Amino acid sequence: MFASDIFRVFCFFDDGKLVILLSGFQKKTQKTPAKEIEKAVRLMNEYYKEKKEKYL
Repeated sequence: MFASDIFRVFCFFDDGKLVILLSGFQKKTQKTPAKEIEKAVRLMNEYYKEKKEKYL
């Protein structure tokens, strides 16, 4: 097996201006592991929850 220098980073735009980087990992296959997707979704939800609590 050959080493890969390919990385995938999960991110999203907040209010269309701010780029929020959530997580990243080194790609080893074509398919994105479900646990990496779940982690990114969890982090995004935590971001919005904390943002909402901050401005209440």
